[in-house]
Amino acid sequence: MEAHEWREKTEEGTRYFRATHHAGGWKFQKTLKTDPDWEQIPHPDAELWMTLRDILWKRYQRKRGSYAIIEKIDKLLEKDFGIKPDGDNE
Repeated sequence: MEAHEWREKTEEGTRYFRATHHAGGWKFQKTLKTDPDWEQIPHPDAELWMTLRDILWKRYQRKRGSYAIIEKIDKLLEKDFGIKPDGDNE
């Protein structure tokens, strides 16, 4: 199992995101800094997938991640959202 977390500043406060990869699938969750409970994101949008891909790409560049996972996310982005990430695949 692999987990990745990041945070973003919003009008509501600091929002935390978590993406967990297990058994070939991804689960996304979110919470606010003030809320102790994590909320499931059943259908992540393209922006969340792109953010996760960026995090994984940076890990891959530091030799701390697998390129195979990035390729799977690229295929998912192209199939589900019509987005073809470019520029950092080489």
